[in-house]
Amino acid sequence: MNMRRQVSGRALTVLALFLGALLVANKDLYPALGKAPVPASEEALQKQVLELNDITGSDPASGKIIELLENIPNAKKLLAAAVRLVKDKKEPPVNITASFILARVAQGVKDIEASETFYRITVEHAKKLEAPQKLALAYSGLMDVYFQAKKYAETEKVCKEFLELDGDENVERLKNIVQRRMVLALARQGQVEKANEMLERMIKREPRDYLTVELKGRLQREAGQLDEAVKTYEDLMEKIKNEKGLPKDAVEEYLSDLRYTLSGVFVDLKKIDKAEEQLRALLVKDPDNPTYNNDLGYILADHDMKLDESEKLVRKALEEDRKQRRKANPDLKPEQDKDNPAYLDSLGWVLFKQKKFKEAKTYLQQATEQEAGKHLEIYDHLGDVLLQLGEKPEALAAWKKGVEIAGESKREQQRKVEVEKKIKEMQK
Repeated sequence: MNMRRQVSGRALTVLALFLGALLVANKDLYPALGKAPVPASEEALQKQVLELNDITGSDPASGKIIELLENIPNAKKLLAAAVRLVKDKKEPPVNITASFILARVAQGVKDIEASETFYRITVEHAKKLEAPQKLALAYSGLMDVYFQAKKYAETEKVCKEFLELDGDENVERLKNIVQRRMVLALARQGQVEKANEMLERMIKREPRDYLTVELKGRLQREAGQLDEAVKTYEDLMEKIKNEKGLPKDAVEEYLSDLRYTLSGVFVDLKKIDKAEEQLRALLVKDPDNPTYNNDLGYILADHDMKLDESEKLVRKALEEDRKQRRKANPDLKPEQDKDNPAYLDSLGWVLFKQKKFKEAKTYLQQATEQEAGKHLEIYDHLGDVLLQLGEKPEALAAWKKGVEIAGESKREQQRKVEVEKKIKEMQK
């Protein structure tokens, strides 16, 4: 399914290396709710906001972001008070550290207005202090906020603003990443020709910038030019294999990323044998990878192939994911230790295909109980299971819920049409 296909992390990896310790690394910005909200007066909330000015250093700042996000209701109250505190003030009473903390917390709770407010304040502080790394970090966060909110025109505007900056070598190095983000923003606005023209200029200028070449394949895929995307990815893989001077582990990692992406393009082309071939090659090198196990298991089940093996693969994905989760956070509380909803959906779908409907229902309901599991495809699967169990009103409710939250991607819209047909048929 589309939601389980993770975007290649190469560009994000480059950005993380550039920003270094300033980034909040290996932390979940969207943790489960913590303690119940505690009432706080406006004065007390503003005091908490101003106390953020006393924090110094990237590690304490990161720790404070995580702490605030452990209690989402209180974080939202604090942000609302912070916005009121800085509103209409030429000199905001929060310094660069406080504004950055508030911006990241706002991004974590998906408060676009507050994110924009405090990233903008961080930008202004960074300019005055001549702090290029923090300036880059603030702009990067603002681009992410807009892009994730599908505000592509705003994303483009911020990209242009950043590209016009005169900065040190760190800012200049980030400009390639920003140009790629701008290309995507243009494409998402329907300005495909303009996006491709910009992309071709970038490739011509730096033909060995493989992240830019990879972006070409991504745009081709989004435009439905699937055969062209396959050729782009395969050609790129050959170039990287023959590239001299790159560390072997870096080459292998990049090739794995491309092979994984290519498997998704083959699924789009309905060349399931080709997709299976790519995923099996990945599993040879990384047999315990949860994503690879899950994807292969799901693809096989979705096409009624090798259902016994499919179930084993998905169950292994769940188990390996649990191991990684608990290893990364040994103090993880039971109420926070939740299975990946995409993997739960895969298992539910495998069981559906095996006609184990009651068991399938359990896993699919577990998936939809999580925020990340509130996804059209999962609700569609749940509806199919409930229908087989004779629970028609519940099936109808699941499908309607899925339609309500359908995304804007071509894949989502196609599934939405299919689910709406099921609803009409049910209501006859």
